[in-house]
Amino acid sequence: MPALCLLFRKPTDHFFSIERIFNQLGAAMGKQFETQKAILPQYTSSLGAIRENLKYTRSLKADVFHVTGDVHYAVLALPRKRTLLTIHDCVFLHRYTGIKRLLLKWLLLDLPVRRCRMITTISENSKKEIISATGCSPDKIRVIPNPIPELIRREPKDFNETEPVLLFIGITPNKNLPRTIQALEGFRCVLNIIGPLSDEVKVLLEKHAIKYTNSYNLSDQELAEQYRKADIVLFPSTYEGFGMPIIEGQQTGRPVITSNLSPMKDVAGEGACLINPYDQEAIRDAVTKVAADRQYREQLIEKGFQNVSRYSAAAIASTYESCYQELIES
Repeated sequence: MPALCLLFRKPTDHFFSIERIFNQLGAAMGKQFETQKAILPQYTSSLGAIRENLKYTRSLKADVFHVTGDVHYAVLALPRKRTLLTIHDCVFLHRYTGIKRLLLKWLLLDLPVRRCRMITTISENSKKEIISATGCSPDKIRVIPNPIPELIRREPKDFNETEPVLLFIGITPNKNLPRTIQALEGFRCVLNIIGPLSDEVKVLLEKHAIKYTNSYNLSDQELAEQYRKADIVLFPSTYEGFGMPIIEGQQTGRPVITSNLSPMKDVAGEGACLINPYDQEAIRDAVTKVAADRQYREQLIEKGFQNVSRYSAAAIASTYESCYQELIES
């Protein structure tokens, strides 16, 4: 039986979506491969940490290797013809400028893209970004979406029309939290924010008199519970590689508000209220409409259920297995 090595970054309290996704896919895979999980020893991107991570990676033995994301440079220490790299997004290209951007692009995109045999990414939008940034051949990249987490299940709930709970997941700049806080001023609700809040954001919440709750470092079960308690999933992100909260909200049976930008609008299908995330008034109008119009909410929920059938773990795991088999045969 061929040996498959799934290579992960070192765990951290704040970022865990990649691990959750591929642990689920690993469990959904058949018995075509003997799967092992390897975790890099260092999390930071210092030269010393990268050197130690590459040394560890060179010691791994398998028939096919899959670098599951974030630590793209790890492919530099693996056999090119038997290595698959998943690039979830290119957010760092938008977050940094100058020399830092150039160095990150070289280390996390240019070199890894040339050095691996196959690339997967989670949306057509991310594929276009990779091609534009690196000149990579489109034939080298396969688009494979993320699956719905197994703990996220349909859970009907009576809508709280008096004070709806708006679930807001993520605190990085692209999640658009400050603009959302300003948009909600005067709207009666509870903003449930997942992620550690900075002092600046707490001051902003107080300034605009937003009633809120906050939690972070949640287990998968605890995160699923946050979806069940929500009345609306509010995800007005300005940039994503995919946008997991969209399909997680749809699967739970909650109306979803998200951005009219790719890939969010593509992931959501017809099962979300789409808005301009840069427009405070548009965010507020969408929340007001969803909260006030029961028939509209029910339409979003039903179309959301229809949409999430595309994202089953079994189907996506099977697609990855086909990629691994192709690497072995080639």
